[in-house]
Amino acid sequence: MPRISAKRQITLPVHQCRLAGIEPGDEYRSFVFDGCITIIRQKPGSAWGCLAHLEADETISDEQSRQDAVTAKRANTL
Repeated sequence: MPRISAKRQITLPVHQCRLAGIEPGDEYRSFVFDGCITIIRQKPGSAWGCLAHLEADETISDEQSRQDAVTAKRANTL
């Protein structure tokens, strides 16, 4: 039976991973309801539908984008 480590890490049994299609490096979501934890493998591209209307502005650097986000966050908390 799998156990939870001191770091609260869980090792999933290989046969369960195969059945769920979970591979090393896959991303997942987890939910807690009524004392039970549910783990769901995140499918690549699953957010594409809600982001399809966005277009990248290649003139803005990653650093500028981060700074703009920090500035906006600070403005909203004041």
